[in-house]
This record gives sequence, structure tokens and C-alpha cells, in this order.
Amino acid sequence: MKISELSRVSGVPLPTVKYYLREGLLPAGRPLGRNQADYHEAHLRRLRLIRALIDVGGLSVAGVRQVLGAVDDDVVPGHHLLGTAHEAIAGVSRADRSTAGWLAARAEAARVVAARGWRVHERAHALDQLADAIAALRELGQEDMLTLLDGYAEATERLARQEVGLVLARGDRAGMVEGVVTGTVLGEAMLTALRRLAQEHTSATMAP
Repeated sequence: MKISELSRVSGVPLPTVKYYLREGLLPAGRPLGRNQADYHEAHLRRLRLIRALIDVGGLSVAGVRQVLGAVDDDVVPGHHLLGTAHEAIAGVSRADRSTAGWLAARAEAARVVAARGWRVHERAHALDQLADAIAALRELGQEDMLTLLDGYAEATERLARQEVGLVLARGDRAGMVEGVVTGTVLGEAMLTALRRLAQEHTSATMAP
């Protein structure tokens, strides 16, 4: 198909498609002649993945480039790809990650992980994010929320086993790789939405 048809079928504006091509997010089509190229189903699939990562997952163009670079590298193990996806959605480091309060929260986050016996990198971005939340709760005098940490950890470990098991059950590497990316980025968006819906329901049934 021509680039105009790729734009029409995908629903992505033509200038945006051309931008993704210039940025290297979308592979070039097969040359047909002067200023003409042919695009296939693989381009459409990649374009839809890019839009999902940006529109639903909230990734920046730089984050998408980082993730897709790992996706396209055939030698990157799935576990490392997972780390790349986590890093892409980790966000910008906060400026106050050197205070005594934050460092204490970071140590507490590490203890939670150690207590579960989880095998994670000691410099994992998610540990810093967990410490951010712990430190903020303490600063706000909401320490009672921290009693939920063990419950959060238990629930998310059970969910993670299902997610990883589902992806590993796919026979082809391409499906596994895409599953890691979509499961991490879009799965997080889905989980957040479901949690908010559950909170609304529970509040309606429990609140006076």
C-alpha cells in the first residue's frame, strides 16, 4: 500500500506517519521509484503499536524509540526487554532523591522486595518509584497507608506470574517480544483503570 493508504487504514495523520519515518520509529517502505514506497501489514502493525505506546501507554517519542530499539534487536533477551520497557515508563528522576527521608524510604522499599524473595536489580527504577511513594506518604502523615504494602506486593506478584506466563506461552519470538512491551506499558494502563473502577465501586458500597 502507499503511504497515504497506510495513513488512512491506521487512522494516523499522514504528517505524523512521515514524522515516525524520519525519527526511525517506523521502518522505511520498499522503494518503488522516485518519492514512492510500498508499505505492508508489518508497517501497519508497527504503526498501531507506536500509537498504542504513545496514546494509551503515555510514552514519549524518545521512550518509544528506546523500547522499539530493543524490540528490533534479535539478541536482546526477553528479560532485558522487560527492563527496557520499565525504564521507558519510569519517568524523570525526582530532584529530592538524596534527602535522608527519601533514602530511608528507599531502604524500606528494598526490605519489602527482600522479604518477598524477589530477584530484582538493586538499581531498578521501580524501587526508586516505590521509595518516592513511601517518602511522600510519610511526609503527608499518611503512614497507615504503608500497612497495605504487603497486600500490594502479594497481589502484584500473583498478577505478574499470570502476565509473564501468558507471554512465555507464545511460540514465536515476535509475539513474545510484542507481548512484553504491550503487557508492560498497556497492561499498566489497564491495571490502573481497573483499580480506579474498583475503588469507585467499593467507595459506593462501603462509604456512609
